[in-house]
Amino acid sequence: MRWRRRHRIARAYRKGRELTCVLDNTAAIKADDLLLVCTLRNERIRLPYFLKYYRDMGVSHFLFVDNDSDDGSREYLLEQEDVSIWHTAGSYRKSLFGVHWMNWIARKYCHGHWTLTVDVDEFFVFPFCDTRPIPALTDWLDNSGLKSFSAMLVDMYPKGPIDAQPYREGQNPMEIAEWFDSGNYMISVNPVYYNLWIQGGPRARVFFNEDPSHAPSLNKIPLVKWHRSYVYMHSTHMLLPRGLNAVYDQDGGEKAAGALLHTKFLNTFVEKTEEELQRRQHYAGSREYLAYHNRIQDDSELWCNWSEKYINWRQLEILGLMSKGNWA
Repeated sequence: MRWRRRHRIARAYRKGRELTCVLDNTAAIKADDLLLVCTLRNERIRLPYFLKYYRDMGVSHFLFVDNDSDDGSREYLLEQEDVSIWHTAGSYRKSLFGVHWMNWIARKYCHGHWTLTVDVDEFFVFPFCDTRPIPALTDWLDNSGLKSFSAMLVDMYPKGPIDAQPYREGQNPMEIAEWFDSGNYMISVNPVYYNLWIQGGPRARVFFNEDPSHAPSLNKIPLVKWHRSYVYMHSTHMLLPRGLNAVYDQDGGEKAAGALLHTKFLNTFVEKTEEELQRRQHYAGSREYLAYHNRIQDDSELWCNWSEKYINWRQLEILGLMSKGNWA
């Protein structure tokens, strides 16, 4: 495991050379600031609400890797005072789907900081997030001696065809994609890295219904008290050292856990799928996007009679999709 971690750090160094800093506001980062790391491509329409959401949640500085956007994303971010940006035209696939770039950024700028690593269509919710910001959670994690915090990815979707209602810039995407699967999840433990492995939800039900074992994984560990010796191994699904992945209670109790509300399925999804099929920069030859493409040609509706309308984090806790553990 030490060799794997050193190899991943070395890869991050090499891939970090592909990044060119186009906006450096990192001198403004304070010792106790909450940071956010994100890789994006062509997400201009989503950025205003994304930034507002996480600013309101207590993020002090955003560290973006822009993978050669041509829709004005980089130009918009250049206007933000709490943002630093690195640009690259490098291969997303050859950077291990952005993992090497994000590891390099985190190693250089996030050491000693609680750091949230998310995509632009992911919105972090956690116990008491309606009344407490993320720094309240990280204070409790510090006092509890914890270095990482998990969040299950919950796919959100609209009722009716995905492209029926256009998404407006600055709009809360959960106003459109307000439904989710309350069950239909498979959970196992990875015996090598000790992380949970979760699959299911609407993507397994609709796009991978004939082979749910190949459905995208939903387990995430997005919030970490970063140390320069840490590395993500595969997206934010698992890290090294392995102890960071032990985010579940093995003695019959419950550890606190959150959720990432995943708002991929808006009207922009169809165009995004076409683009990613052309680029072929995603995992397994973009198998996931090929499944999306094949299905939405016939029917783009994910809603079913068992769909649940999202209300708040307490609803997710009741359904067993997140837990406040012993945080009160």
